[in-house]
Amino acid sequence: MDQKIRFDGRKYDELRKTTIERNYLKYPEGSVLITQGHTKIIVTASVTESVPRFLVDTGTGWITAEYSMLPRATQIRNQRETYRGRSMEIQRLIGRSMRAAFNYEKLGERTIRIDCDVIQADGGTRCASITGAFVAVFDAINYMYDQQLIYEFPDYKTIAAISLGIKDDNISLDLNYVEDSKVDVDFNLVMNEDSEIIEIQGTAESATFTKKKLNEIMELGEKGILELIKIQKNVLNL
Repeated sequence: MDQKIRFDGRKYDELRKTTIERNYLKYPEGSVLITQGHTKIIVTASVTESVPRFLVDTGTGWITAEYSMLPRATQIRNQRETYRGRSMEIQRLIGRSMRAAFNYEKLGERTIRIDCDVIQADGGTRCASITGAFVAVFDAINYMYDQQLIYEFPDYKTIAAISLGIKDDNISLDLNYVEDSKVDVDFNLVMNEDSEIIEIQGTAESATFTKKKLNEIMELGEKGILELIKIQKNVLNL
């Protein structure tokens, strides 16, 4: 891979500076501020003593998510989002990813509701939401365990997500907005600590890509995700 420096000083295979601040808000059972480059997202995880109708009387819990972006999270004010279209797609992705991370059946008939609020957007918001949500949900489950609402911490695998793109045959890891808006191929990857794939989203924006390039994308994405998982584990003292 060409190791030229990107305009922000990173190599093509380099993550943006990423930090996760736990217990960011006072009231939620789990909350974080995740910062990835200039992207900033508040993620909360709230425990509610109910489940969707299709799970009533099953003894099984549930994890679900909502995602939104503040009007001035971007350079120009946008209309306040409703839960349709792009937001709906993203929140479903976040929910699926968290249900793949935790054995939610062990929660009892409770729901963990994740809220991802983008307060500053500079690319990769859905991926950063997933990475932050894992920590927030972990803390929410830990709250339930400490409060003896559950007596066994559910099985889990740490997960994270990363964006990638191809431009002029170069693959870049962890795109900011300027890069994301110009790539020929746009990719999002969700993976767990065992390098098992949870979701792949890949789209040809202005050019196609080969199987060989796909393998290169997956290898670089795995590298980035394992680096993010190391950050998560350090934050959680795992």
